[in-house]
Amino acid sequence: MRHLLLGGLLCSFSCLLALVHGTHYRFYGYTGPRNFGYRPPNYNRPAAPVLQQPPPALATRPRAAPATTTTTTSSSSRTTTRNRPTEPSCRSRPLDLVFIIDSSRSVRPQEFEKVKIFLSDMIKTLETGERATRVAVVNYASTVKMEFFLKTYFNEVAMKQAISKIKPLSTGTMTGLAIQTALDEAFTGESGSRPASMNIPKVAIIVTDGRPQDRVNEVAARARTSGIEIYAVGVDRADLQSLKLMASEPLDDHVFYVETYGVIQKLTSKFKKSLCGLDVCDLGTHGCEHMCVSAAESYHCKCFEGYNLNPDNKTCAKEVMRIITTEDLCQCEALVAFQQKVNVYIEALTSKLDDMTSKLQVYERRQSRF
Repeated sequence: MRHLLLGGLLCSFSCLLALVHGTHYRFYGYTGPRNFGYRPPNYNRPAAPVLQQPPPALATRPRAAPATTTTTTSSSSRTTTRNRPTEPSCRSRPLDLVFIIDSSRSVRPQEFEKVKIFLSDMIKTLETGERATRVAVVNYASTVKMEFFLKTYFNEVAMKQAISKIKPLSTGTMTGLAIQTALDEAFTGESGSRPASMNIPKVAIIVTDGRPQDRVNEVAARARTSGIEIYAVGVDRADLQSLKLMASEPLDDHVFYVETYGVIQKLTSKFKKSLCGLDVCDLGTHGCEHMCVSAAESYHCKCFEGYNLNPDNKTCAKEVMRIITTEDLCQCEALVAFQQKVNVYIEALTSKLDDMTSKLQVYERRQSRF
């Protein structure tokens, strides 16, 4: 019997060795050291040194856009890929936006193409549409041409196609006349500009590379007084003083300068910060204990269900359930009367029991005498 048990144990141990050797130590859920540079030894040649590779660092998951994980498992390896978090999306506030672009003789054809690319990139960062941002383009040199109005296109693709077809006018630089044309023809209800009651900001972006050949300070002042916010972009030989006369206050936020048209696309990100309304809560929780809720360009704190916002408008406290019970006074008096009657009955029974007990004791004493 002992030999049979020993033989059975040896047989089981041999099967286990064969199983482990056949799987290369790959148990369920464990892929073995082969993932970290492990190579099975070759006894016919010297073994190569094992290179230890550190596991990849896990990406930090932000509050606004959680990272997703995709795992692919094969018979030889397991690969884990983590998607990097994307930047918070930028939704532009609705605008009536008019581009005023200089196409005078000093702007070479290839440079003017870069201006059109800049306009297309700007439109790409905005949320355009009939109820969103509307776009118009004023092309100017010695003369002014309305390329399209605010009501002409509500589609990004159509706008870009129209911009790609714009031709330079190739003469002087009448910037003041261009601003006046935008004021008279672009920012009007007939052209698609929305009424002041809707509180839609009106914005003009002027792109020029030279000195205006007419007066710009008076017409720019009238435009600003009418509620138009003016950004002035100067390129190469642009006159900085003229840019300041045209732009809105503060000048540091409304006057831009680049050395060449080749780098004008870099201004797209700056305008994105100025014209786009970022989700305020994407920038942080702002001290909210539970939830930060964006509201226009502001925010407010909110608590989870079952909690109330404290007076500091930041922290939360668990709701206190107050149960108010009312007692029927008549029922209370009846209960007291019933208890009193019960007590009287109990006392009477106790007295009778004591009397019977004393009589029983007397009877027992008499019996003991006989």
